[in-house]
Amino acid sequence: MKVQGRMFIWLSVFILIMAIVYGVWSKEPAGTTALFLAFGLSVMIGYYLAFTARRVDIGAQDNKDADVADDAGEMGFFSPHSWQPLSLAVGGALAFMGVIFGWWLLYFSTPIILIGLFGWVFEYYRGENQNQ
Repeated sequence: MKVQGRMFIWLSVFILIMAIVYGVWSKEPAGTTALFLAFGLSVMIGYYLAFTARRVDIGAQDNKDADVADDAGEMGFFSPHSWQPLSLAVGGALAFMGVIFGWWLLYFSTPIILIGLFGWVFEYYRGENQNQ
C-alpha cells in the first residue's frame, strides 16, 4: 500500500502544477476548478493509502524481491449473490429521473434506496447466509 500511496501523492503534485498552469494560461474557471477538485481527491486517496499502509502488514507489492505467487490467496469476502445492488440501482435511477421529470419522484425513490441500502448492509445478519 505504500507504493499506491506514493503514486497518488505524486499524482496530486502533478495535478496541482497542471491546475495552476491551466488556470493562469486559460483563465477558464470551470476547468481550473475541476483540476483543483481532482487535486483534492488525489490528496485524500493518497493520504488514506499512506496512513493505512502504516497500520497493516507489508504486502507483496511493497517487497522488491517478491514474486507474483506471493500475493496469491484469499483477498477478502465478496458476496457471491445479492439482489440488493439491483434495488439500489432502481432507486438511484428513479432519483435521477426525479431531477428530470419532477422532484416529486424522489418521494418514491428514497424508500427504495433506503430498503436496498439497509438490505445490503444487513444481508448476512439473518436468513440462510447468517453464518458466512
